[in-house]
Amino acid sequence: MTDKNTRMARRKRVSEIIEVGYDQDWLSRLYDLINALAIVANLAASILYTFEAVRLPFGWLVLTLEQVTVAFFAVDYCLRLWTARALFPGLSEPRAVLKYALSFSGVVDLLSFLPYYLPFFFPAGAVAFRMFRVVRIFRLFRINAYYDSLNVITQVITSKGQQLLSSVFIILVLMLASSLCMYSLEHEAQPQVFTNAFSGIWWSVSTLLTVGYGDIYPITTMGKLFGIIISFLGVGMVAIPTGIISAGFVDQYSRIKRLSEYAHESDIHFIKVSLLPKDPWAGKTIVELGLPAGVIVAAIQRNGKIVVPRGSVELRAGDTLVLGAKSLGDDKHIDLKEMVLRSQNPWNGLPIRELDISRQTIIVMVRRKGNVLIPNGDLVLKEGDSIILYTQSHLRDANTIEV
Repeated sequence: MTDKNTRMARRKRVSEIIEVGYDQDWLSRLYDLINALAIVANLAASILYTFEAVRLPFGWLVLTLEQVTVAFFAVDYCLRLWTARALFPGLSEPRAVLKYALSFSGVVDLLSFLPYYLPFFFPAGAVAFRMFRVVRIFRLFRINAYYDSLNVITQVITSKGQQLLSSVFIILVLMLASSLCMYSLEHEAQPQVFTNAFSGIWWSVSTLLTVGYGDIYPITTMGKLFGIIISFLGVGMVAIPTGIISAGFVDQYSRIKRLSEYAHESDIHFIKVSLLPKDPWAGKTIVELGLPAGVIVAAIQRNGKIVVPRGSVELRAGDTLVLGAKSLGDDKHIDLKEMVLRSQNPWNGLPIRELDISRQTIIVMVRRKGNVLIPNGDLVLKEGDSIILYTQSHLRDANTIEV
């Protein structure tokens, strides 16, 4: 049983490394970088080998680069098959392997290296196998998985798939109809050009898609009039899928909510706390903070990146914590006082630690020229400061705030 658990733990660790990694896992991020570089290098080698000026003097180097990257793709595919159970923990091992192998990523990963080795076993099909190497370019979608901004494109196309298929169907119907009409109008005048319906399809495709190669065009009056109509329709037909994709991007980004919107809907308040070197939380893990029930660390911002707040994550000076807690119920009001500091007020010019206030009074917040200051003992109060405090004593010129 122990050996089985060890094997599963090893597979899970390998799966974590070869999948898109976390910022904290340097080994996983290194593998992601190597994978991305291998994809780009393989694509560059395939392109460079087509240039005779590069192929003649450096052909051996380009081929070596291709061999190394293809071997890396093969090893990567085998590792993904081996760790499929960790990727799909709810399935048995054969079903997990089959699910990955039949997925889009699995097929692309397989075709990224298999056509390179098949000619060694089947020399007669070398030309056909070489054509399948073009599929290797789809491995660039692996890079897409590393960036959320690029993932939006995939999500938009997936969400708008039915609308895009409908627009493509309309375009195909219009192409077929226009090709048959143009063939009927131009066949007698140009029998060598519009020899059959396929000639009309070629013309309709180049016209509807606003390409206009100019190798086939109408010469009769009716043919020209029909061509003008199809040209106008072509502009609209191309705009349909473009509009659908644009609407998909708008829908996708409109789903992104700010924390303030989520807090309003879910009755949760979020605050940001920046840790200083002298703060007691600096150097402690999240589990060591001893946060009360109902308070969570929602996110940690560190050096411009977001760190997932697991219990074992150690907080550092300079981190910005996003804390979440349930809002105070409407039936549990707390009355605070707001007082604007005048020039004759005895608090003017004194640090908070030197104020003559009772133990039942605490300064909650200080607003100064539109900025919010967190009060501490060294903060010196100035004329014009708006002081928010809780007190059971009577304060003259103080307004009550209900929280």
